[in-house]
Amino acid sequence: MNARVLPLLGFGLLVVLLGFGIWWSSTHDLREVPSPLIDKPAPTFTLPELDDPSKMLGSRDLAGQPYLLNVFASWCFACRDEHPILMREGKRLGIRLVGFNYKDEPGDAKRWLAQYGNPYDVVIADLPGKVAIDFGVTGAPESFLVDGKGIIRFKYISPITPEVIERELLPRIAAMKEAAR
Repeated sequence: MNARVLPLLGFGLLVVLLGFGIWWSSTHDLREVPSPLIDKPAPTFTLPELDDPSKMLGSRDLAGQPYLLNVFASWCFACRDEHPILMREGKRLGIRLVGFNYKDEPGDAKRWLAQYGNPYDVVIADLPGKVAIDFGVTGAPESFLVDGKGIIRFKYISPITPEVIERELLPRIAAMKEAAR
């Protein structure tokens, strides 16, 4: 009798686990990966500007005003989906848009921006990817919304869409501006 019951119980347990996995993935946005940096200070950094590597830009230079740090690379196919949206809607955010060129050859990044346009107020380059590690970057594209005090308020993994701008970014930006008054 046990020889028949144990496989049946094992199969039943497998069905329950698969059902839970299907339910969980349908009720949770898989692009939302919790970040331990949310509501914590953004990592301190200094990186060269893409257009002029002799100029350095860092977290201290960005302090005092909110900004959206957008991780991109010329080798990133999903960045090509996101880029026209940043070109069209980036100014609508009303905050500084900082391009964070990730593990990308500077010449490739410059050609990519020349071809597709440059929506960024400034572009910094992290060729070795060391600062990206401090931010917990897992790939491109990713975006970090940082308030005027240097606190990370939101992280988004995936290409930014008009819906993300409308539902996630604009309300958070408005709340940050209101809190700063």
